[in-house]
Amino acid sequence: MKKIILIGNVACGKTTLCQYLNNMELKYKKTQAVEVYHETIDTPGEYLENRGFFRSLMVMSTETDQVLFVQDATTERYYFSPGQSGAFSLPVAGIVTKTDIANEQQIRNARQLLELAGADPIFEVSAFTGEGMEALTAFLECEPRKNAGEDRV
Repeated sequence: MKKIILIGNVACGKTTLCQYLNNMELKYKKTQAVEVYHETIDTPGEYLENRGFFRSLMVMSTETDQVLFVQDATTERYYFSPGQSGAFSLPVAGIVTKTDIANEQQIRNARQLLELAGADPIFEVSAFTGEGMEALTAFLECEPRKNAGEDRV
């Protein structure tokens, strides 16, 4: 599996995704500090919500193959800025979470936000029910893409 970092606001589902991807028991747990499980870095939501910590996310991401922006479809607060993926030197994908309890409009809105942030591809999932997780898991099992500019001399 690619080494990944999960970035998103508080309670958007990063830890549940982490637990699912690492075959752990799904249970609610507030992430208080950066935690590493196998090839997964789970970050506290405060790192995205407080712009003063954003550079820490950028630094931590350099140890990974893939950045994952995580957006809860049921929330009306958005923390990702247009083009925010450009702050990372790695590929950035997006994950719309909580699709099992969101309506279609909420899922569309979350997807559009991740598109504006520059995430590609975008997955719609529920780690609670497993919906959409097969496609995400398959994506994470693929070989990492080369970084832009790696071919240059």
